Amino acid sequence: MIAFTNTYLWYTTRATGIVALLLLTLVVVLGALVSNRIGGTFVGRFELNELHRSVSMVAMLFLFMHILTTVVDSYVSTGIISAFVPMTSAYKTIPIAIGAVGFDLLLSVWISSLLKVRIKNESWRFIHWFSWLAYTSAIVHAYMAGTDTHDEAGLLVVAGCAGLVLIVALWRYFARPERAAGRTALSPLPRAKTIPQRIDSPPRSAPTVKPRRR
Repeated sequence: MIAFTNTYLWYTTRATGIVALLLLTLVVVLGALVSNRIGGTFVGRFELNELHRSVSMVAMLFLFMHILTTVVDSYVSTGIISAFVPMTSAYKTIPIAIGAVGFDLLLSVWISSLLKVRIKNESWRFIHWFSWLAYTSAIVHAYMAGTDTHDEAGLLVVAGCAGLVLIVALWRYFARPERAAGRTALSPLPRAKTIPQRIDSPPRSAPTVKPRRR
């Protein structure tokens, strides 16, 4: 088997990994904003939701590029199976296995979002919770397997992303508005029921009594 490796592949793997982590961080933040129904006059909730979807597509694209360049580069013994099945990589078995778990979870979230109109709201919402576990796996994978995450700049990027998502997760939990049954993140908030005011009828005039004839 002819080895296929060069420095450009290695640099591409490192660059796409960092960009994918930054984009996934933005996806999680935007998802929390949509879930907590943040939106106003300048940027509505619909626009935030569309931005969340668009950034997630770009993030998955960079993630695919990160995995592809890692598999193609024969400098490390990581096959395509290792991207999906944990504990099958001879190179950094544990870190790659954590990355595979995160990738599988992200795939389930991504596919369920593409099929959202065909599945129940409750099922989609349950699968979407996997995105938090997937992001945690991505952070651990980036720190353990990344070449640049152990120097000062790389460690700062990973720590900053993790800290930001932690703050957003706490805010999303404590500031989450009440959700009516069957409503999605883009549904309007339930309005308080207004009691219709009773309009009193005008007072009736006293009946006129005709004098009796004697």
